[in-house]
Amino acid sequence: MSWTQGELIRCSVGVTAYNEEANIGQLLAALIDQHLHEVEITEIIVVASACTDRTVSIVKEYMATDPRVKLIEQEYREGKTSAINLFLKSAACDICVLESGDTIPHEYAVEHLVRMFHDPQVGMVGAQKVAVNTPDHITGLLSHLRLRMEHELCLEIPRLGEMVAFRKVFDHIPPDVAMDEAFVEALVVKKGMLVKYAPDAIVYNTGPTTISDFVRQRRRNHAGHLYLKHKYGYKVSSMENRRVARIAFKEFWGIVQLVWVLFLLAVLEGWSRILGWYDYAIKHDRHVVWNMAWTQKQDVQDGRRNRANGNGTESFTIQTHTRFGQQSDAP
Repeated sequence: MSWTQGELIRCSVGVTAYNEEANIGQLLAALIDQHLHEVEITEIIVVASACTDRTVSIVKEYMATDPRVKLIEQEYREGKTSAINLFLKSAACDICVLESGDTIPHEYAVEHLVRMFHDPQVGMVGAQKVAVNTPDHITGLLSHLRLRMEHELCLEIPRLGEMVAFRKVFDHIPPDVAMDEAFVEALVVKKGMLVKYAPDAIVYNTGPTTISDFVRQRRRNHAGHLYLKHKYGYKVSSMENRRVARIAFKEFWGIVQLVWVLFLLAVLEGWSRILGWYDYAIKHDRHVVWNMAWTQKQDVQDGRRNRANGNGTESFTIQTHTRFGQQSDAP
């Protein structure tokens, strides 16, 4: 289905949740408060799988304030694929947005994901994942580095997860599939449609905080991808080892350059301090009248204009921030 210019693209949003009382309220609030221009969210369906905490009661509180919020309860925990199939069975729209219950969407995430379906060739779109926990320990650094590499990979070949949007061109996912987003990707590609990555659609989550959880997550994902490749013949982009190795080398080279710059900075700072000590202790020069650094004497306003036009350090700053997953709030 395609949409004419000015016509809203309607979508159903599905949230899979298992014991998400710490996050589900914030997630629903973020979905309800999405900034939408070309898109309309007609329903938000939460599939709660055998939750033993306050997840269900929190969802019911939001149901009382917004009729779009709906709840499907599973008596037993049967896996994420089962929850997705319940969502697909209930979804009324041709475009479905699927999000994990332990994430938070940026206020423009749904808009940036779904508006790409104005192109009738697009069958699936994925958001950029950004970890919110501070990388102040080795596991956090590994998680942030992995997401940066995944972002670079997705810019070339999309590898989607956490929050995706897709055309409802299938009724269910086989129950033996663990990597649901990858399977949807395979179905979309098989039907001759395009898989796109929307780096300006941000979804926030927390990365693993221990080495054991990091390994457990990566082990589970790789096993699921191997199964998908073996049984269904589809290989996700993260299994393109040469491409991943090239991106890893790019990150490594960036680290080498950073270390070199830091070393050079330390040498120049040390030499400057030695010269400053010489001026003070030997020359007894109090520097009441400065020895000017004349290259600083430039038109500041002109420099700001150059930076705004992308000709100076601001463009570098923007690129660096984008690389770390920080995005503008503009639509």
